[in-house]
Amino acid sequence: MANMSPTRNEMPVQAPDVRNKNFSEVALGYTEEQAIDEAKRCLNCKNKPCSTGCPVQIDIPAFIAQVAEGNFAEAYKIITKSSSLPAVCGRVCPQETQCESKCVRGIKGEPVAIGRLERFVADWHNAQPETAPEIPAKNGHKAAVIGSGPSGLACAGDLAKKGYDVTIFEALHVAGGVLSYGIPEFRLPKSIVQKEIGGLKALGVKVETNTVVGKTISVDELMKEEGFESVFIGSGAGLPRFMNIPGENLNGVYSANEFLTRINLMKAYKEGSATPIKAGTKAVIVGGGNVAMDAARCAKRLGAEVYIVYRRTEAELPARAEEVEHAKEEGIIFKFLTNPIEIQATEDGWVKSVHCQQMELSEPDASGRAKPVPIEGAFVDIEADCVIMSIGTSPNPLIKSTTAGLDTQKWGGIIADEDGLTSKEGVYAGGDAVTGAATVILAMGAGKKAAAAMDKYMQNK
Repeated sequence: MANMSPTRNEMPVQAPDVRNKNFSEVALGYTEEQAIDEAKRCLNCKNKPCSTGCPVQIDIPAFIAQVAEGNFAEAYKIITKSSSLPAVCGRVCPQETQCESKCVRGIKGEPVAIGRLERFVADWHNAQPETAPEIPAKNGHKAAVIGSGPSGLACAGDLAKKGYDVTIFEALHVAGGVLSYGIPEFRLPKSIVQKEIGGLKALGVKVETNTVVGKTISVDELMKEEGFESVFIGSGAGLPRFMNIPGENLNGVYSANEFLTRINLMKAYKEGSATPIKAGTKAVIVGGGNVAMDAARCAKRLGAEVYIVYRRTEAELPARAEEVEHAKEEGIIFKFLTNPIEIQATEDGWVKSVHCQQMELSEPDASGRAKPVPIEGAFVDIEADCVIMSIGTSPNPLIKSTTAGLDTQKWGGIIADEDGLTSKEGVYAGGDAVTGAATVILAMGAGKKAAAAMDKYMQNK
């Protein structure tokens, strides 16, 4: 029987005053009963509007119909026809602006909790006894993937399923890219990321870590000397941006990338860590995106009083509403219409405070977005001993500078067409390396498109 409730099943979570002191996952997931009940809210629309909002085109009504019947294994099969990382996507994708935004149930109530159901199905599958997947017969072609983030993993997975001999080259010592170094444990447990990567390895994908393409080996060497017929560049956008204000070189100032990498990959939150990090007693995070929320919530868990300063209002925050809500619940303090103009120092060269200009929004410009402008004579100082800059990233120029014939944008992004083809024959690119920082699922969509194009290229070669 259909569930016509206008509201979705709530996701069980850790209490805010408990979770803000630990790094365990915040959201606890649906029970089988909750998942089945939520799935019954789906109207199983024939035109599948929700699927049109999914960058990897999962057949959403079909998998939800199986959940409603309790056929979780079949639901998993349907999801994984399109997605290589369902347990990841169910946790970190912005479903509210993608598939769920198209849900008919959202017109007069809350949309079906598609992301929560995807997570449930993936977690249910991962809890079952492991069975070896059927490995496709090799087709005799070799492909290289640079970067083991979401775009690289999606590309590698699709190519492996078609019989390609695929090797992923990862610069860091742990595979997963931004999924491993950028997203905190309390949002995306590392064990889940490694489980998903393990599934790709079971299909025959090889992963070479500690390999910095452009330094250890070049793209040209991969193709001319190592025999890779096609290469996908999914190296992400890991080069941090700064504001270039006085005091950014002080002790206690971090990029969000460094801060999160130390905490996530190098366990800096543990006593006796080989790479300790100081969040101090008062931390200021500059920025309003998901990465800023992650950095702020990590600093809170390390014992700091945390402020997020953002030069626009709450209405313009680019972070997911759920992440903002969780941050507020955990005690993060938001300072809107506030823009740092100087980081002030103690006598021994550490951060002392952040000197900020108070802002107001002008009338919207031609793009429709209001621009923040300074209020003359209005300033505020925020006491702090740690400052984390989270104002965006750009692609590392290393691959461009070591690859002949690879064209890039002025800001560093690799130029590629809609199928991921670059200016260099046989070389494709996608994800943040092309677009700049975006979402996990968009990066996966780009990886899948590139895999399809690489398949055609290698078969026609």
